[in-house]
Amino acid sequence: MTAQDPIRLSPALLSVVIPCFNERATIEAIIDKVRKQPLPIAKEMVVVDDGSSDGTRELLRALAEAPDLRLAFHEQNRGKCAALATGFKLARGDIVLVQDADLEYDPADYPSLIDPILQGHADAVFGSRFLGGPHRVLFFYHYVGNRLITLLSNMTTGLNLTDIETGYKAFRREVIQSFDLESAGFGFEPEVTAKVALGGWRVYEVPVSYFGRTYAEGKKITWKDGVRALFSIARFGIGGRLGSRAKGRPDPHRG
Repeated sequence: MTAQDPIRLSPALLSVVIPCFNERATIEAIIDKVRKQPLPIAKEMVVVDDGSSDGTRELLRALAEAPDLRLAFHEQNRGKCAALATGFKLARGDIVLVQDADLEYDPADYPSLIDPILQGHADAVFGSRFLGGPHRVLFFYHYVGNRLITLLSNMTTGLNLTDIETGYKAFRREVIQSFDLESAGFGFEPEVTAKVALGGWRVYEVPVSYFGRTYAEGKKITWKDGVRALFSIARFGIGGRLGSRAKGRPDPHRG
């Protein structure tokens, strides 16, 4: 199957992959919200604990008997990208959706995220916090940094996304499972964006709501993660395109 093959998924299964690290305060709530979200397709949750030390692991083990919940545990903290890679390998759904464990993103947006894939129009869907959805107003410099990272990513991938750092991304399972993810920490976002673009996969973007946390409320991303994102853009965006040209592959974004 190629990036251009249309596919309409009916019936289908949605795998919601939830990476978590020290999210004891919110993990039960997000599992409950995902479970209660009405959808036109069945869903499973794949929760990957990335070496938590605050009691999250013990809490998850107490929930292990739930039939819609699958668990994986990293013995040491390896970063969000590694947790997602583990979750993607375990996913059985036709569609795989990333859900952060911190309640910043609302599962009520799932229908918008999965519909372009269900209808056969998209291979990957990115939720954007900058296309008109309601959002909590926080951190001006985070906004500036995000827009800069998105601009630089677009320059290397040829896409015109508005928010590559969004925590809401959905994929056809065969797309996301075709990638060997290499990043550490929060480098997943620019890496997967570059690999989706280089593969010529069909990308949609939809507005989502966003309820950002303050650092006092548990937010973990810092300016260091922004610097790492720039290195990831150079490595997977610029480096990926140069590597494709060296192998004689056509650039999917050049007419």
